[in-house]
Amino acid sequence: MNNSSAEKQPVIVLAFSGGLDTSYCVVYLRQQGYRVHAVTVNTGGFTPEQLTEMEQRARQLGAEKFVVLDETKRFYKKCLRYLVYGNILRNHTYPLSVSAERVFQALAIVQYAQDNKAEYVAHGSTGAGNDQVRFDLAFRILSPKVQIITPIRDQQLSRQQEVEFLKENSIDWSWEKAKYSINQGIWGTSVGGQETLTSDQHLPEEAYPSQMVDRGSQKITLGFEKGEVETLNGKSFKHPIELIQELQKMAAVYAIGRDTHVGDTIVGIKGRVGFEAAAPLIIIHAHQLLEKHNLTKWQLYWKDQLATWYGMMVHEGQFLDPVMRNIETFLKDTQKLVSGEVYIQLHPYRFELQGISSTHDLMSSEFGDYGEANKAWTGEDVKGFTNIAANATKIWFAVNRKKRDKS
Repeated sequence: MNNSSAEKQPVIVLAFSGGLDTSYCVVYLRQQGYRVHAVTVNTGGFTPEQLTEMEQRARQLGAEKFVVLDETKRFYKKCLRYLVYGNILRNHTYPLSVSAERVFQALAIVQYAQDNKAEYVAHGSTGAGNDQVRFDLAFRILSPKVQIITPIRDQQLSRQQEVEFLKENSIDWSWEKAKYSINQGIWGTSVGGQETLTSDQHLPEEAYPSQMVDRGSQKITLGFEKGEVETLNGKSFKHPIELIQELQKMAAVYAIGRDTHVGDTIVGIKGRVGFEAAAPLIIIHAHQLLEKHNLTKWQLYWKDQLATWYGMMVHEGQFLDPVMRNIETFLKDTQKLVSGEVYIQLHPYRFELQGISSTHDLMSSEFGDYGEANKAWTGEDVKGFTNIAANATKIWFAVNRKKRDKS
């Protein structure tokens, strides 16, 4: 095909991960007459070596361009810090590892498409999961005229069918690693496989990217300033992302952060996925402990309500809804006094929160020691307080006891 003919072909921007699904998409879309721009959005999950390998793959598959968009710092600033402020764990378990990063990958893809005046975008999502909705929502909202092409979803392909298609087109790579679907980012790694399609089986040890190599223990200290983690063992970092990566390395040798999440998908079915997220889990639980000391009862209560809503909206791809900016304003405002250090002990497969130190610690001995001594009130004060506090319920019992006994 000559250059003039090629230039007449439309450009399609493909969200490219380098895995089986998006590899299929490159070859298939080329055959359909598109000039494929394979765009990888890095949210902290790829090393330089991995990105080089992905570029080689994209070129071999026939992509016209391979582009890497690094969104890691923007991802942290616009989303991750709010997940920490809110101590957000989906179903009290999952730190929204893939959920959150997919939204930002979709936002980066649609921006690239707009910048390059592309009328077509594509992704390799299946029709049975959450990612299809997250990508499509971002595309529909920010670029409603763009056409969305989804070969895996539309053709309802099995992984074996994809492998056979690629072989027929001279791409005979080993897909043994494709036994497990692994999505790695700054906020954790999800692991899906045959076992997670069931309710009773668990992922084997070898399915996880990090293996335990240290059977000892280690004490670490995390320092927070206005809700953001800023120091690790007293060391400051240029950006919180660097601290998160360093903490992940330290905890990975203990195989910390493994679990299985079961939850409701956007499309209405139950989903189950394994994950490994040592740094996110340690940071969130450490932050939550510091808040227990530094925030009031009602601050903690209302934070939990709004944070649960915020996490649900992120999970379901509704990050662009204006209410999210309102909740972020609230969450950030609650962090003004969430500063101090948290002491943590790392062990094989687990971590232990040992305590905190903070100038804003509300466990001030100036007012009393719980269960030991009261310094700001007297026993007579408590007697009067309990008399008043009992009034409403005492009246209810007085009015309704006889009626209830008769019934």
